[in-house]
Order: sequence, then structure tokens, then C-alpha cells
Amino acid sequence: MKLAIIPARGGSKRIPRKNIKSFHGKPMIAYSIEAAYKSGCFDKVIVSTDDQEIADVALEHGAEVPFIRPENISDDNATTIDVIHHAIEWYEANGTDVSEVCCLYATAPFVTGEDLSRGYEALCENDDVRFVFSAATFSFPIQRALKLSEDGKVNMFNPENAMTRSQDLEEAYHDAGQFYWGRKIAFLNKEPIFAPHSRMVILPRTRVQDIDTPEDWLFAESLFHLQQTGNA
Repeated sequence: MKLAIIPARGGSKRIPRKNIKSFHGKPMIAYSIEAAYKSGCFDKVIVSTDDQEIADVALEHGAEVPFIRPENISDDNATTIDVIHHAIEWYEANGTDVSEVCCLYATAPFVTGEDLSRGYEALCENDDVRFVFSAATFSFPIQRALKLSEDGKVNMFNPENAMTRSQDLEEAYHDAGQFYWGRKIAFLNKEPIFAPHSRMVILPRTRVQDIDTPEDWLFAESLFHLQQTGNA
């Protein structure tokens, strides 16, 4: 069984009820659920949550909620891998064999079914590939990043690149924070995702935005509006 797992904890502090807060007219989590179904990749799309209200919203938008997440993996110390590990073990303990798994974040309104399908295809291209995740390029060369000392003085992290032209520096990428395809055993063994055995689905920067603060939320809504009106 190919399984989409959408982690959605109820205890968001910086943006209260972030996972089900209305984003352009519907709960944030609905975008991830819809993209999962549009991809055509999954046998089941589930939400792992500790919160009954989130569970109800997920059910309303077509996801399954086969369990309420245990308290020991619902606090600030629980990791996403812990949540995925628990869901896989729950299904296998209940007689369903899991093959490939996709962790799909609940706060990814820019994710598309096509992106998820591309991720699955990349995972299946080579038996040695353990994970596939979404990524985007940095908008500025990381080799010329700056830092401040405690007394306010400016220094470069890599001063040897001070006079190097931007176009001569190697392209750098960052995790887009949308989805992580992986083989069941790779998740269960808690293998590292950002490693040579992984591949990336490269997304345009116009469809990548972390949503951790109210400022992030406003920016994401503006960017989403521009895309919907064909201006981004």
C-alpha cells in the first residue's frame, strides 16, 4: 500500500490552529489533502493528529483519520519521523502491508498533485533511492552569506568568495518543506533524508514559502493570490 501521511498537531503556538485556519477560503490542510488525491499515487490519504477538531476537518475534506495520535508523539519534542514511524507500525499491526510512504505537510498550499507524482516517479527510478523531497534554489549565493559578531561587526562565512562572481558559484538548494517520499524501511530505520541516497523535486521559488509566523502567512496569501490571478 502506498500511504500519504499528513501530520497535523493541534498545538501550533505562533499561528494558533494553523493547520485548519482559513487560507483563501478553505482550511490550510485541505490543500494537501486535495493534492494527494489529485496525484493518483496513493491507496490511502490519512491525517495523523492529536486534535479532534483537526480530525473532523480532515474527514470533511476526504482524508481518513484511522487513529488519534498518542500523547507521547504529540508534544513539542516529537519529530516528524516519530509520527511517520507510528503510522506505518499502526497499519502493519492492523494487517496492512505498507510499501512506499509520503509525508505531506499540512501547511503546504502550493503543493500540487503533479509534484507528488514526480516525486514518486523519482523514488521508483532506482532501487538505491531511499527518499525524494521537494526543494528550491536559494535566491542569493550562500557562499557569500554574512554574519554579525556580538559587537555588531560584519564578517563573511566564506571570505574566500568575497571577489567571486555570483554566476561562478555553485548553485545551492534548500528543503521546500512540502513533502518527503520514502521507502517504508527507510522511514522505519530513521535513515537521514538529506543524504546521497535521496533525490530532489526542484520547485520554482514562486511556489515555496515556509509558514511559521504571521508574517509568513500574509506573504504566502499574497503569493497565492498572485498565482491564482496569473501574475506570479
